[in-house]
Amino acid sequence: MIALLKARGIHDPRVIAAMASVPRERFVAPYLASLAYGDRPLPLDHEQTISQPYIVALMCNALELDGDDRVLEIGTGSGYSAAVLSRIACAVDTIERLPELAESARARLAALGYPNVAVHCADGSLGWPEHAPYDAIAVTAASPSVPPAMLAQLAIGGRLVIPIGDDDDQELLRIIRSEHDYISERLCPVRFVPLIGEQAWQQSPA
Repeated sequence: MIALLKARGIHDPRVIAAMASVPRERFVAPYLASLAYGDRPLPLDHEQTISQPYIVALMCNALELDGDDRVLEIGTGSGYSAAVLSRIACAVDTIERLPELAESARARLAALGYPNVAVHCADGSLGWPEHAPYDAIAVTAASPSVPPAMLAQLAIGGRLVIPIGDDDDQELLRIIRSEHDYISERLCPVRFVPLIGEQAWQQSPA
């Protein structure tokens, strides 16, 4: 997996080390363990997915973390991406809207030893204002537009990486907050499950 990531342009040593240190097979169902290190998404319960390793690494790379950042992740899923982020950030708040997934991710992360990750069950489209502002925000579900709450919770100089679009057409964006503005950059086409919430999709797009 690491050789594949490097071949696809992921060279940040912090990202590579984090991806190498997190046991991906512990974040999928046992029957999928043999597929855990292939570069493909894998199914989770409740029609959710664990992103392919390259996309996880690409998003971490785009966040430009330096070890001292406070990170917000939207879309906990199994907890895998939060675990990777925790290896290159000071603290991670991660939000999952589905109680069953939030509970299992919380237990898994605790058992595997990721004490700097806090799992919250809430509407991710509203962010987590209690601990804002954040140096970086990673969104692992696609929204029709950038939720205003996330922009408001981004620190000056902070980076937001988020997929925007519907089931048929999604683009991964990086948004950097300056003192007076937000600068947006397109990264690549992607395919994520929809972000359901007050400031995103009200229901899954057709």
